[in-house]
Amino acid sequence: MREEVKQIRTIGTLPAAGWDPVTLREEQLKDPDIGPILREVENGQRPKWQDIVDRSPTYKSYWAQWKSLAVRNGVLERNWESANRRCQVAQIIIPRSRVKDILSELHGGPSGGHFGVNKTLNKVRQRFYWLQARTNIEKWCRQCDTCAASQGPRTRNRGQMHQYNVGAPFERVAIDIAGPFPRSNQGNRYLLIAMDYFTKWLEAYTILNQEASTIVEFLVANFFCRFGIPRELHSDQGRSFESHLLQEVLQGLGVSKTRTTPLHPQSDGMVERYVKTIEEHLRKVLASHQRDWDGKLPLFLLAYRASTHDTTGLTPAGLVFGRELRLPCDLLFGVPPDKELPTTDYAADLVDHLHDIHDYARRHLKLASDRMKTWYDKLANSAGYDDGDIVWLYRPTRKKGKSPKLQASWEGPYKVVTRINDVVHRIQMTPRSRMLVVHLDRLAPYHGAARDEQP
Repeated sequence: MREEVKQIRTIGTLPAAGWDPVTLREEQLKDPDIGPILREVENGQRPKWQDIVDRSPTYKSYWAQWKSLAVRNGVLERNWESANRRCQVAQIIIPRSRVKDILSELHGGPSGGHFGVNKTLNKVRQRFYWLQARTNIEKWCRQCDTCAASQGPRTRNRGQMHQYNVGAPFERVAIDIAGPFPRSNQGNRYLLIAMDYFTKWLEAYTILNQEASTIVEFLVANFFCRFGIPRELHSDQGRSFESHLLQEVLQGLGVSKTRTTPLHPQSDGMVERYVKTIEEHLRKVLASHQRDWDGKLPLFLLAYRASTHDTTGLTPAGLVFGRELRLPCDLLFGVPPDKELPTTDYAADLVDHLHDIHDYARRHLKLASDRMKTWYDKLANSAGYDDGDIVWLYRPTRKKGKSPKLQASWEGPYKVVTRINDVVHRIQMTPRSRMLVVHLDRLAPYHGAARDEQP
């Protein structure tokens, strides 16, 4: 029988420029701590403790590991064994000047994949050794811009609540757009919501579109002309609400326009909540046919205006008119007749009654606001940022042709230009870029450092 002889070849790889043994040895010799140890290990003479008492802690640490050190191909190495003794590796002892290059490759390069501390540390241990490697790796991963932009902070900032209480009906009004809904038989697709902060009176106007001209027309003709001009109008930063047309009309009427900060709907939480309430109601009353959703709104608004609000303890109708609305159930079950009063007495009693219930509502609004602030502030975890601080900005964007799941939600670094108040900051990425006004909840501390710094 013939025996077949197979030849097995092992393929080796040559190190890249700067990583050959000659270059590594030169850099080890230049290092003030590794150089002396390299020469002493080569000579096989371990110095006595009395001779090294004045040396650096780094040198003493290498001296303490004398039995694990060896010189191969002129390079100082350390024989390392895993805790379970299954892995034994000859680690190249790296001078501080090379740590940055190693971490760049083993964390952010093709070999790293931007994994966490433990995986990066294991890759390092299989090849290299230097003192405080874990500390350096933890700092490097924490300062990695790519990881921070993708993952964001573990704990989001949360500032304290700013209270904004009002003291009279229709002093401050919030507006918002709900939709799009299915096109109704009347051609409507959106709802323009307007709500008074004091009485909680709610108006909902069905509109064909959300153009600025449509919003201005409905606000002036249906809300301002019926309830009077408010002192302040509050909205989010929707394109229609930020239009020049609306700004000019409000300025002409003497109305102060305020807005929420981007991606912070809590600043307009009242009207946002009632948009959801309207949507929930429509889901309950609409079946398969959804073309008549706008016809279901009037009775919903009647029921809402006649319902006691948890915050004020009174109905919106009672706070606006000084009396309760007559409901369909009152026509069904009957109600006691109202007490007849002379016209002059009725007017005086109505004024006194409105004065009393408004005082009652103000007290309840203050109590509810304080209670909400106490609860909210328990979770506050940030005192904000000062001028000049460097921060990340939470800014999820959708770009055409790109999947949102594969895009980073955080961008930066930004510099805090002005701290407007405790929770609102003005930031800027570069001196020539546009300034942004954002809420504290969208900011996170920037831990990155210039990559030319040593870790």
